[in-house]
Amino acid sequence: MLAIGTEGDPVPLQSSETATLTQAGLNLIQQALSIYDRRLNLVIGNRQFQDMFDLPDQLVKPGAPFSETIRYLAERGDYGAVGDVDVFVQSRVDQALAFEPHYMERTRANGRVISVEGHPLPQGGWVTVYTDITPIKRQESLLRARSEELSDQVLTYTEELAQTNRALTSSNIALEETKRQLTVMESRTRLTAEMMPAHIARIDRDLHYTFSNRRLGKVFPGRPTDLLGLHARDALGDEAFVQISPYFTRAFHGESSVFEFTHETSGRRIRVALTPDKGKDQITGVYILSMDVTEEAQSRAALAQTRKRELAAQLTSGVAHDFSNLLTIIMGLQSRLAQMEIGNDAQELVQATNAAVRRGGKLLERIATISGRRDVHMEPVHIHEMLKGLESLTVPTLPANIRLKIDVCGVDQRVVLDAGAVQDGLLNLIINATHALGADGGDILLTARQIRETWIEFRVTDTGPGFAPDALEHALDPFFTTKGGEGSGLGLSMVYDQTTVAGGHVKIFNNSETGGAIVSIRLPLRIPAQPIAPRLVLLVEDNETIRTSVREMLISMGHQVVEASSAEEASGLTDIEGLGLILSDVMLEGAQTGPEFLNATAQSGLDVPMLLMTSLPPDDPHRTNAAFPVLPKPFTSGELATFLSQEVPS
Repeated sequence: MLAIGTEGDPVPLQSSETATLTQAGLNLIQQALSIYDRRLNLVIGNRQFQDMFDLPDQLVKPGAPFSETIRYLAERGDYGAVGDVDVFVQSRVDQALAFEPHYMERTRANGRVISVEGHPLPQGGWVTVYTDITPIKRQESLLRARSEELSDQVLTYTEELAQTNRALTSSNIALEETKRQLTVMESRTRLTAEMMPAHIARIDRDLHYTFSNRRLGKVFPGRPTDLLGLHARDALGDEAFVQISPYFTRAFHGESSVFEFTHETSGRRIRVALTPDKGKDQITGVYILSMDVTEEAQSRAALAQTRKRELAAQLTSGVAHDFSNLLTIIMGLQSRLAQMEIGNDAQELVQATNAAVRRGGKLLERIATISGRRDVHMEPVHIHEMLKGLESLTVPTLPANIRLKIDVCGVDQRVVLDAGAVQDGLLNLIINATHALGADGGDILLTARQIRETWIEFRVTDTGPGFAPDALEHALDPFFTTKGGEGSGLGLSMVYDQTTVAGGHVKIFNNSETGGAIVSIRLPLRIPAQPIAPRLVLLVEDNETIRTSVREMLISMGHQVVEASSAEEASGLTDIEGLGLILSDVMLEGAQTGPEFLNATAQSGLDVPMLLMTSLPPDDPHRTNAAFPVLPKPFTSGELATFLSQEVPS
């Protein structure tokens, strides 16, 4: 009784229909057959296997250990007197684990003689055929005892033996074909599982892996790939196991689940699906499907934040407009009042009122910034150079008793960021830290580091009093401030908004060692794409100064450029041989806009990448209705190169 081998239990990926057909086919074979995996657990046995050895049901169910079957037969006396049963069972297990082909014949306790023929499979494990050869042995014995008297009977038995051999040969051929089909099916199943961009596995009730593809390390970097026999905690690591373990418990109670969690060690967002493996009487294991959905989660967060911003814009735009008009009226009345003879005390009140009005105007600007759409300017930047520029901007404005230190660790390559938004956010955090330190002064530490291949983290730490409990709960909410009348409460909210739109997230907490505050910004780590190959570019721009600037950017990237100032002029250049890209402004002189020109050109059959650029605001209909990728102006050469590499197929 040996086995079919896989690197685990192959049953999880078989459909119920396939399993039923396979079992039915094996039951038609006259010989008994058993298939065990490389860990000597039963994969499948036909009905004759149970009948021949009169085995109880639990020993012919998938997963039944080979050792328990041997022990059952030994204790029943099928092997005769074996002495120490434990030693005998272990010797049979050791022989099986040697995976050597073999043929033997043995007489059972009931007098029946069986032949045992075992063959190892390439993936490990065994398929074994058992044949009852009792009639053949009786014939041979009879022939030996009465050979001189039974010449006629010898001929008869010889004919019967030949017929039996022919039947056996036919059965063996069918068995070989069945074995081949099972091997091919298992191989296809294994290949399919390995090709999936996810970790697929099964654990038993003791949380040990009985099947797994080799993709766990792709989902949880650094984890092992050969999981068979490992406990789930050893395979997943403590952090992931603690997150998933409650759902394992639910699965063993029959509850399927799909959930997500953040794996802090790798910075990844993981989605896990657990499905109970329901046997006839109980749940025997749990199927696991896990995958890395970090990019999807980033996109979801960015989309959700964009929707919230759009809703905020709708809610505040009308109020802001009326409030702005009201402030204008108040300032006008105060200006007229200041020209009257009202005395010094009244003049001071006028000045205080005007200061409050101006502060209200600045607040409106910040509301517009946080609730309105903002163009994102992505380009490759060196973190060292970006933070060096931030340091030059910040240090001269800090009080003498506050020291700023910047530390960049392990971020040597260029990364794609909206450098302006990142600098604005970090400047805001440094200013907040300066206010927290107050007159006593202290230290501010700005660090940048890469978290595996997923995130780049900026962290601002100060040695001040830290966040109060109320601030920890509400600091990211718009208009929440601990500065009294000094603050608008939009600083951290703006940082949160900019970070979330970029697909990142913000965390605030207190330093457990020093008690100071820590604000962490994590942004997706995007490595610059390879620049597109040089090509002939048709540049359409009606402003000569801008056209010259963009032309020089394109030439510096290795492209050739032909120029036009209107759609009508550009239409006469679209049939130039070798044209590989069109870059047009949205608003052009003449009858056609840029999108209209590109639509007409595409309908004419020209198949080249077509892109737009514009200085129109994000909400302008000419921009929002354009059916082509749009690059906002102004832009740098790096932003243009990044835009082209993202939008133009290589």
